Amino acid sequence: MKTLHVEAGTHLYGGGLQVFFLVKGLQARGEQPVLVCPTGSAIAAQAREHGLQVREIAMGGDQDIGLISRVRALIRAEKPDLVHLHSRRGSDVWGALAARLEGVPTVMSRRNDNPEPRGWFRLKYKLYDRVVAISEGIRQVLLGAGLSPDKVVCVHSAVDTQRYWPHRDDLGWFRNEFRLAPDDLTIAMAAQFIARKGHRTLIAALPAVLAAQPRTRVLLFGQGPELAATKKLVQGAGLEKHVDFAGFRNDLERVMPCVDLMVHPAEMEGLGVALLQAAACGLPIVAGRAGGIPEIVRPGINGELIEPGDVEGLANHLIRLLGDPALRQRYGAAGRALALAEFSIEAMVEGNLQAYRDVCSAQGFSA
Repeated sequence: MKTLHVEAGTHLYGGGLQVFFLVKGLQARGEQPVLVCPTGSAIAAQAREHGLQVREIAMGGDQDIGLISRVRALIRAEKPDLVHLHSRRGSDVWGALAARLEGVPTVMSRRNDNPEPRGWFRLKYKLYDRVVAISEGIRQVLLGAGLSPDKVVCVHSAVDTQRYWPHRDDLGWFRNEFRLAPDDLTIAMAAQFIARKGHRTLIAALPAVLAAQPRTRVLLFGQGPELAATKKLVQGAGLEKHVDFAGFRNDLERVMPCVDLMVHPAEMEGLGVALLQAAACGLPIVAGRAGGIPEIVRPGINGELIEPGDVEGLANHLIRLLGDPALRQRYGAAGRALALAEFSIEAMVEGNLQAYRDVCSAQGFSA
C-alpha cells in the first residue's frame, strides 16, 4: 500500500517523532510510505538518513491556502492509495481538501484532547474517512463531540523501548551534569511550559515535599511561553536552590534512567510521550488524571494520579515515593512491563495499518 503522510511540524519529538516511527515501521513491513514535511525540517533530515522517501514543501500554517495546490501536485505525482494527515498547522484541513479534490481517502491523527467549536467540528471531520486517536481519552472526547464510533479508532502512541530502558550506566555523568550530590533525590518533569501542563501545581507542592525530603532536587525540562513566569514563581517561593530549569535536551534517554521519579501534574493531555519514555526507563510516575494519562499511569501499579490542581495530593504522593526506594523500584518495573506490552512501535504501526486497510475496504478496494 502506498501512503502519503503529511506532517507540518519541523521538530523530531512529540508528534513528529511518532510520524517518523510510523513511516519507518511501514517501510520495514514492505509498504510504500512517502513523508511530506516542511522544507529544512529535522524530521526530513532524519527520515532521509534512514532511507525513507521524503518530499519537502513550503508549509505556512493555518492561513496557507496554497498548501492545497502543493499537496494536490504531490498526490498526482505519487498516486498514493491513501493520505494520512498527522498534525494541525493547516495541514489537517488544507491537506484533507487536497486529498478530497483528488479523490483519495484520508486518515487523520488526533493527538490532543482540546475541544473544538461544535459547528467547526462537524464540518472539519466530514473531510476524514477515519480518525486515529492516540489515546482512549481523546477518542472519548471525539465521540462526545458527535463523531460516529465507526469513524474513530484508538491507536496508542509508541515509545522506543530499546532507546529508553532502565539502566544507571550514566549516573556519574548525570550527577556532574546537574551538580547533584550522591544523596540527592531527583524529580523530573519534561513538558512544554504552558499553563495546562501543571508546573504551578508542582511548585506549590514543593515546600511540603522539601520539608519531608530536604535533599530533593527538581529538574524541569522543556521550553515554552510560560517559562519566564515559572522562573519568577520559583524565585518568589525561594526555591531556586532546589529547582533546575534544564531546558530542551535531546539526550533524555541518558537522563531519565538516572532520575528517581517523574512528575506530570497536567490538567489536559492527549497521552504524554514523556510519560511513555519515563515508564520505559523504569521510573515511577505521579501525574494528573487528565486525557490519556490514566492509560499510562495506573494507580498502585506503576505510579499515582491526582485530580488536576490537587497540590496536597501531589505533595503526599511525592513524599511517599521519595521515602520508599522499594516502592519506586516496584512501580518502575511495572511501568517498564507496561511500555513493552502496550506501547511498542510495532503495535502502533500495526494499528495504523489496520485503519488504512479498513478505509480501503470501505472504499471498495484492497491495498
